[in-house]
Amino acid sequence: MAQPPSAPGTQPDPKAQILNTVGMFAVMGVVAYLLLFRPQQKKAKEHAAMLKAVRAGDKIVTSSGIVAVVVTVKDKTLSIRSADAKLEITKSAIAEIIERSGETSEA
Repeated sequence: MAQPPSAPGTQPDPKAQILNTVGMFAVMGVVAYLLLFRPQQKKAKEHAAMLKAVRAGDKIVTSSGIVAVVVTVKDKTLSIRSADAKLEITKSAIAEIIERSGETSEA
């Protein structure tokens, strides 16, 4: 409901100013949720699904940039082979699965 313009020399209603300020903060909170938190939660869910789907023979890239092939998968860790080195890393260190076992890249 729009209020009539205040006459010269009168003060605006303080309750209306408070409600206006609270409304602006609520709108900013919704925008922050939609632009910042929601995409981050979606990305975290996708990463968790990827970690559950990793299996022996997959070609991966770790967050430190190591390209390797998964040898064995355990609950929280996995063994990988890169060139002549065999390493054991945590699953959370996987940044991306480049190639699934049994599939060939078409690039």
